Amino acid sequence: MLPARSAVLTLFLGAAAVAAPSRAETIEVTVDRLVYTPAEIVAKVGDEVEWVNKDALIHTATIKGGADVPLPAKKSGRLLLQEAGSFDYICRYHPNMKGHITVRP
Repeated sequence: MLPARSAVLTLFLGAAAVAAPSRAETIEVTVDRLVYTPAEIVAKVGDEVEWVNKDALIHTATIKGGADVPLPAKKSGRLLLQEAGSFDYICRYHPNMKGHITVRP
C-alpha cells in the first residue's frame, strides 16, 4: 500500500511543479546616442522594463495612447507590464527613436 501512496504523491508534486507561476523579470533597455538597445523586446505580463538613459539628454518611452515613462539624463525609468499585447513606443522629444515591446500572457 505504501508504494501506491508514493506514486500518487509523486504525480501530485509533478503536476504542482508544472502549474507553478513563472517569476517576473526586469528587462533592461539602454538609451545611448538616441537609440533604444535592444529596440525590440519580448516579455510577459508581470515583467518590468527598465530604460537606462546614458545620454546627457532627457528622453521618454512613450506608448501611443498608453504609458509615458520619463527618462531624465543619466537616470532610469521603469514600467510594469500589466497587459498582453504588442506595443510600439517612441521618445516624445526625439520621435525618430523607436522601440517595440511584445507582452505575452
